[in-house]
Amino acid sequence: MDESSRKKLLDEYAVSRSAETREKLIIEYAPLVKVVAGRLSMYLGYNVEFEDLCSYGIFGLIDAIDKFDNLKDVKFETYASLRIRGSILDQIRKMDWIPRTIRQKQKKIDAVIHEIEQTKGHVATDDEIAQALGITEDEFSEWQSQMKITGLVSLDEFVESGADVASSPTSQTTTHFLSPEENIDKKELTEKLAEALKDLSEKEQQIITFYYYEEMTLKEIAQVLDVSESRISQLHTRALKKMKEKLGPYMDILVQN
Repeated sequence: MDESSRKKLLDEYAVSRSAETREKLIIEYAPLVKVVAGRLSMYLGYNVEFEDLCSYGIFGLIDAIDKFDNLKDVKFETYASLRIRGSILDQIRKMDWIPRTIRQKQKKIDAVIHEIEQTKGHVATDDEIAQALGITEDEFSEWQSQMKITGLVSLDEFVESGADVASSPTSQTTTHFLSPEENIDKKELTEKLAEALKDLSEKEQQIITFYYYEEMTLKEIAQVLDVSESRISQLHTRALKKMKEKLGPYMDILVQN
């Protein structure tokens, strides 16, 4: 179904509120749930099943379909992405899957990383962090595996600011879900990203460039930079936090795609 047909279906549901039309919309936009769940799964690692994330996200999609105002100049995909993501995170928070011991380990790691980078002036390596913590590299790898779920804590800091959806043109017709460059002016986004990248360390800049421009996976980036995948995930989250101030409303567009 193309964009025009989707819009007609949304318009039809806005008037009829029929269960049949609602079901068609759920089926049509179900792939969007997988897109959002896939992004969030990066922060959760193997702590949460992808299928579970999709199940939580479906409730957000249904909520978006029921509450979407088709008279406003906001694309449904943008609005629904926020609702889907919010639904998933709400469920994760309710289940409180982050034990106190893991939170304590995360604080220790953050403190050690900060101290190393302040004193040595470069991004802390896994070996340096392990030594400072007084544990082996294998033990640190295990800690990192456990830490993946704590990415939600950092993620929430900019996800929760996504309640206000910026307006976007609705005239563009496309047969796929929009990329960041299609949502807003590509030149303007590129300029904002370039400005935000200046505040990052060299390795953080590399990760953002590889991930968003080269479309490499975290595993591929880890191989190129010769550090663990979980460390790349940590640096990616930290880079996004630093970029939030410079990117402002563009931050939400970047993260949701």
